[in-house]
Amino acid sequence: MLLDAIRIIIGLVALIYAADRLVKSAVRISRAFGVSVVLIGAVIVGFGTSVPEFVVSAIAALEGELDLAVANVLSSNTSNLTLVLGSAALLTPIIARRRIIKREGALMLAAVGVLTASLGNSWLSAWEGFVLLGLLCVAIWLMIRWSSEDPDAVMAQVRDAGDVDDDAPKGRHEWRREVGKEILIGVAALIVTVIAADSLLDGVVGFGEYFGLSAVFLGLITGVGTSLPELAAGISAARHKEPELVLGNVLGSNIFNSLGVIGLAAVLGPGALTEITVVPLALMVASALIAGIFSFTGQKISRNEGAILLAAFVAYAVYAFI
Repeated sequence: MLLDAIRIIIGLVALIYAADRLVKSAVRISRAFGVSVVLIGAVIVGFGTSVPEFVVSAIAALEGELDLAVANVLSSNTSNLTLVLGSAALLTPIIARRRIIKREGALMLAAVGVLTASLGNSWLSAWEGFVLLGLLCVAIWLMIRWSSEDPDAVMAQVRDAGDVDDDAPKGRHEWRREVGKEILIGVAALIVTVIAADSLLDGVVGFGEYFGLSAVFLGLITGVGTSLPELAAGISAARHKEPELVLGNVLGSNIFNSLGVIGLAAVLGPGALTEITVVPLALMVASALIAGIFSFTGQKISRNEGAILLAAFVAYAVYAFI
């Protein structure tokens, strides 16, 4: 049990750090080659924040732990909508333009709806996984198209997310000189991410078997753990008075989780879902609807509404434990 606890702690810490460094390297390499900032903000950074979920769920599916892979995504989505948004809203109200709520918000709700429909028969097949991955490609295309209409906001997102350091080289030629170093760092970060995710998964499974915990509760542990980068970024953005960055990160992460992570898990390890009940699915959908209503009414999530979201997260954690 002690060894499993050590694996969980080391895996979480290494996973969070390595995934964050992987995102930074991806952004710097893209900038070095002059890739559009729209592509960086809408796709690369959005994908990067979901790397922990991708790796943990993929490894779980390959090892025959499809329930844990799905529980990880359900927990991550719910945590993003309750813990991340709630914590950030307590620091500063999350004010968003109606355009973002209507477009990215609706796309996230659609992704959550598709995910719920896919899990409705307690089975995930490989063809369903390919369909989800195809829908992710459509979602990425839409996000790129929408982001191109607001390039300044995307640039602010990349800068304020910490993906560009103040002391980093500013000119393109200087970026190119650094690209070799960033490629090596990025590859190393990817390797560490995979190893850390495997360590985390082994620790969680061993811990769960020792105490007889359900896949839903184990998914809560991994889901919250893989949502820590979003939580850190959300709190940092809230402290810097960038509420739209908070909302954008949550929406993008949930889209990648719902379509990409589950799609990949289904392709790698299709099978029956024996421990995923309707309750965690309903809680995820309810969290999405409540956060959407809070955002749409008055175009902001107030501190009181943030407290409600945090209370919802606590309720979910209690349910998962029971």
